[in-house]
Amino acid sequence: METRSQWGTRAGFIFAAVGSAIGLGNIWRFPAVAYENGGGAFLIPYLFALLTAGIPILILEFTMGHKYRGSAPLTYRRMNKKTEFIGWWAVIVAFVISTYYSVIIAWAMSYSVFSFKLNWGSDTGAFLMGDYLKRTVEPGEMGSLVPGVLIPLILVWIITLGILFKGVKKGIEIANRIFIPALVVIFLIIVIRAITLPGAMEGLEAFFTPNFSAILDPDVWVAAYGQIFFSLSIAFAIMITYSSYLPKKSDLTNNAFITGFGNSAFEILAGIGVFAILGFMAGQVGEPVSEVVSAGVGLAFVVFPEIINQFPGLNALFGFLFFASLVLAGLTSLMSITETYVAGLVDKFKISRTKAVLFGGGLAAVISLLFATQGGLYFLDAADYFINQFGVALLGLVEVVLVAWILREVKNLKEHSNEISDIRLGAWWTISLSVITPIVLGYMMVGLLSQNILKKFDTPTGNYEGYSDAFIMWGGWAVAVGALVVGILLALVKWKQPAKAEEKETLTKEAQ
Repeated sequence: METRSQWGTRAGFIFAAVGSAIGLGNIWRFPAVAYENGGGAFLIPYLFALLTAGIPILILEFTMGHKYRGSAPLTYRRMNKKTEFIGWWAVIVAFVISTYYSVIIAWAMSYSVFSFKLNWGSDTGAFLMGDYLKRTVEPGEMGSLVPGVLIPLILVWIITLGILFKGVKKGIEIANRIFIPALVVIFLIIVIRAITLPGAMEGLEAFFTPNFSAILDPDVWVAAYGQIFFSLSIAFAIMITYSSYLPKKSDLTNNAFITGFGNSAFEILAGIGVFAILGFMAGQVGEPVSEVVSAGVGLAFVVFPEIINQFPGLNALFGFLFFASLVLAGLTSLMSITETYVAGLVDKFKISRTKAVLFGGGLAAVISLLFATQGGLYFLDAADYFINQFGVALLGLVEVVLVAWILREVKNLKEHSNEISDIRLGAWWTISLSVITPIVLGYMMVGLLSQNILKKFDTPTGNYEGYSDAFIMWGGWAVAVGALVVGILLALVKWKQPAKAEEKETLTKEAQ
């Protein structure tokens, strides 16, 4: 049996961790969240959330993976056999996310090609839904596969699985060393061009002007914690898996600070670029910036193509660079998400990495075809909402409560981190994990449950986005609950090698 894979260098690990954290949400979610929650003043709760939840949980997961030397299921098993299912739950959540995240990257690939001739025309919304996605069915109906989505989707999976076949050092590390610098350079070009546009300063003023009264609203603080939480790739197995590949002597706390601040720096850079461009658009259509602010799919695939149409020059180049940045940000995240279940399969079933990539990645690729159908956007929307809110967020709450209050592992993990890290952990870390994070995540979960179970959405059905009860049940709740059920079932499967022998083998390897 070969020894566990390792990163070639510390920089390789940091590039991979930052690459996982920097994803589509940094570009299309953070700017709108910041604007809607106090503008420049939002940076106060945002920074507080980073220091009391984001970085503390990053340190926690880096330390767990490094100390117990395993994928998320193996790490939780080594902490306590009864908690293995949480690791599998996290892995299945990552699996579900990979199936639709890959499709969004495929859209961005298509749009990078469309940019050269501005194929989306003047009505960008109609082009996306009609000409490109061919959405002519109702929620819950699949329709047929859409060739314009299927072809780039196949390419996305070929690239991702091809990199994973190469392994941690020769595949993921090398890919991130190329993709992350390329992403930063491309986005810097976008930002520099954006801030020279007429109306850009009005957009930046709207983005940065602080509304200090907003920070007295508890929901703004919850929004800050939510953004940090979903942005940093924490609580769904990624960082535990990546840190398990670190060498024995690794500066865990420093790595966490670099990853956390690196991700936030890119988010702020994205905010500058997005709002400079939105300011330009507002000026072109004669409306205030508040009327053109958007987020998510609408911002990326409807608003931005519309803005690119109005550019004073080099429209095609700017469009290509923007969608290329989405592709790169998406690929670095998809690699890390897929690695979680590849590592889990290797550890549990003692199969080769090649077989794990073929089986795990191949199954995810096949399931992703659902989201490449005419009704795929409906399935994607429901799955994304429910797996994030009742998968990732709930997992984070379970993780910190389990480690801090049930297993009482905070002290042991702190000692492990302090032995090898330059920045020593103290009361700040303990209080953040034991008190602040559980309270905030608990508050978030209560709010989400009240909105979705008590049906307080202001829609005809009371459901998310007004979807029917049947579609929400099977397209949303079943996905979120199913991830937990499958996680429990996988935990019940016997390990190929007895745990004690496994522990002895690992300790022997680490001593070599």
